[in-house]
Parts: sequence; structure tokens; C-alpha cells
Amino acid sequence: MKPPFVEDQIYHIYNRGVEKRNIFLDDKDYFRFIHDLFELNNEERDPNIGYYFKNTQNMKVRPSYFERKPRKLLVEILIFTLMPNHFHLLLKQKKERGIVRFMQKLGTGYTMYFNQKYNRVGGLFQGSFKAILVDKEPHFLYLPHYIHFNPLELLNYEGSTFIDWKGEMEFLRDYRWSSFLDYIGERNFPSVTSREFLLNNFEGEENYRKEVEDRLRENHKDFFNIREIILE
Repeated sequence: MKPPFVEDQIYHIYNRGVEKRNIFLDDKDYFRFIHDLFELNNEERDPNIGYYFKNTQNMKVRPSYFERKPRKLLVEILIFTLMPNHFHLLLKQKKERGIVRFMQKLGTGYTMYFNQKYNRVGGLFQGSFKAILVDKEPHFLYLPHYIHFNPLELLNYEGSTFIDWKGEMEFLRDYRWSSFLDYIGERNFPSVTSREFLLNNFEGEENYRKEVEDRLRENHKDFFNIREIILE
């Protein structure tokens, strides 16, 4: 059951592909979802969504009025991470029902794109998105790292090569499909996220990077055991 969505409150939003299927099959799919995170975060974009998605399959053709009108944000996107079969978002609601409206547009739009591209029909996501109110100290201490560390689950730790914390950090810096690089001062998708609030808590980009390195040194695999705290 979802919590009530209140303006200026922060929520951890996540969902996965139906039957745990992959929802990103190539780089263009990741780019498309990130493009949609930015473009659909606008309370005035509800009309003509079918026209918009039909005419932006290659992400080059856009109705000109989309570029001219300033956006009126439904949410602030604080953090995101995309994985092959799921995604995590940290959102602050800015308008009444902003999260619900944004997630409806995002889910509908990306599903239309995906189904047309891969010649499929039906729902792409595993039901409605999940949401948790972020209002406890452990949330703010651990959740940003937890979301940004998700790509480390893709590493194979059972191979012949030992991966130390430096290798994990290098992997995170090479993984484009999250807001992590922007949080450590390396431009990736800077227009998508609003980072000031969390970076103030972490005392800036350099401190955030150092905290990430410290947690990796402590062994991030143990860090994932706290998911019961931050996903409760």
C-alpha cells in the first residue's frame, strides 16, 4: 500500500519489469528512459502524449512548442538508477498528485516506446510502482548510497579476478545509467536531477565521493543487508 503523497516530501520509488523481464535491452532504451525522466516532468504535458511518443522514436523530432515552454515540475528528481530489469527513483513531490501524475506519464510513455520498438503488446512493468516515504534518519544516511550502489549487483564476484573497492568504484564511474557521476562532480545527465538538497547533507560533491569510497572499503555487500531498514 502506497503512502499518501504530500508536497515537499521525499519518496523512494521503484518498480521492475513484468515477470522480472528486462526493460532495457540496449543503450538507446536507457537513453530513452532518462530522456523521459526529464521531458515528462512537466504538469502541462498531459495532452498529445501519443503524438509526442509517436514522433520522438529517434529522440530527434520534437514538436517545437515542447522546447519553448518552460517546464512546471511535477516532482524534483533527486536520484535515479536504472538496472536491466528495474529502476529506483528518489522523488520530491512539487505539485498535488505530482508523483502519481509523473509516474503515470513515465510508465505509459516508456511502455508505448518499448512495445512499438520491440513489436510487443501489454504491460511492461510489474503492476503499479512501489513507494516509501523517506522520513527517517537511516533513509537519508544510507538510501542515496543504496540506490547508487545497485549497479554493483551486475559484477561477477565469483570469477577468477578479485574485485576490490577500487575496482567497484571504477565500475560505478563507468556505469552511465544513474545520477552517481553527477553527484561526484562528473557531468553525465546533470539536467535531470536536483542535487542541492542531498549534496548539502553530504557537504558537497567531494565529500559524497569520499563517503562512497569509505562504504566500498567497508564492503558494500554487507551494506546491502540494511535494505530492511531503508525499504521498510
